[in-house]
Amino acid sequence: MLTVWENYTSSLIPLPQWVLDEIHTDPDLAFSDRFGRRNFEYISLGCDILPVLRGRSPIQAYADFMRDFRDTFRPYLGIIITGVQIGMGPGGELRYPSLSSQKLNLAWSRELGEFQCYDKYMLASLNASARNIGKREWGNGGPFGTGSLMQNPERTEFFRNEGGSWNAPYGKFFLEWYSDLLLRHGERICREAETIFRGSEVHISAKLAAIHWHYDTQSHPSELTAGYYNTFNRDGYLPILRMFSKYGFTMCCSCFEMQDVIMKKINPDSSPEGFLRQLLLAARLCDVSLEGQNFSTDLDDGAFTQVLEMSKFYSNGIERRPFSFNFVRMDKNMFEPRSWDRFTRFVRRMSDGNMLRARLNLRLKTAVAAEVGLLYQLYQYS
Repeated sequence: MLTVWENYTSSLIPLPQWVLDEIHTDPDLAFSDRFGRRNFEYISLGCDILPVLRGRSPIQAYADFMRDFRDTFRPYLGIIITGVQIGMGPGGELRYPSLSSQKLNLAWSRELGEFQCYDKYMLASLNASARNIGKREWGNGGPFGTGSLMQNPERTEFFRNEGGSWNAPYGKFFLEWYSDLLLRHGERICREAETIFRGSEVHISAKLAAIHWHYDTQSHPSELTAGYYNTFNRDGYLPILRMFSKYGFTMCCSCFEMQDVIMKKINPDSSPEGFLRQLLLAARLCDVSLEGQNFSTDLDDGAFTQVLEMSKFYSNGIERRPFSFNFVRMDKNMFEPRSWDRFTRFVRRMSDGNMLRARLNLRLKTAVAAEVGLLYQLYQYS
């Protein structure tokens, strides 16, 4: 199925005011990097199951919202609302806010990101994990030598290819703890969502971030800081896809139109195609349905062809594997004759290849909010 969304801007939605009020009372509810800079896009995973929101944990509060959403829109579930995307992090994506959502929306980003583990709740979890293996000195904070945001990873002690401490015992311990905390957060939300929407005849999905600008390095630093322990010798996405498969989730991911030949002119370490192929292979292996999505607003014929190629890479040889493509960030330029001709050719090619049901669902902003739904930042049920 092809879905067209108008002016898709969910990644810019802030936390509701009542949550920000709680953060004002206890600033450690917000993530913090090594410089003490707070991020207010999401609540720290260190307090996932602690009663820090007026007597409820963040997971309990989110589950209450999902139930309220289900009960409010019950007459429309499975009829008008056929899918619900469950927000699991900043911008709705299962990740840490290592970079702001605004920066992640820049195709040319090269930033390494910052580990988000310096609020008191994350530090308490890290300290407990270090003590459990008899390495108390490893529990005092994140890695040293991670450089500055725009630094070449080869010039950092932690991320460099040869001899980088990401591949040393301490680095492996930290990255396993950091990524495991994200995975457990995702599992808690998946479990709640699957229980709440069971029998409602809507499919549930979750989104992963398309972080590809250091994919051709050994350490993949920008993926590591986002919580994806994915390196040249370790698959960090397979555990996430297994989790999605366990709870019947569809995976959503963007950058289907991006091409290495173009992106490498901007950043030689980038490989959106390599990143996406790894993700799609994991989805195939785990039998997880897929929702593709474009990143850019201005797609030429080459970009549309790339979407088709990546769609075929996922779908070929899979019997009746559900696949849909969400065309997002629709603007007035799309309706200019040349752009519209490209788009209609793309739809015909997808339809001719039996890759989707050739029907356009044009949704206005209010309907988008209902169907995309359930972003953690949108939660206002107090």
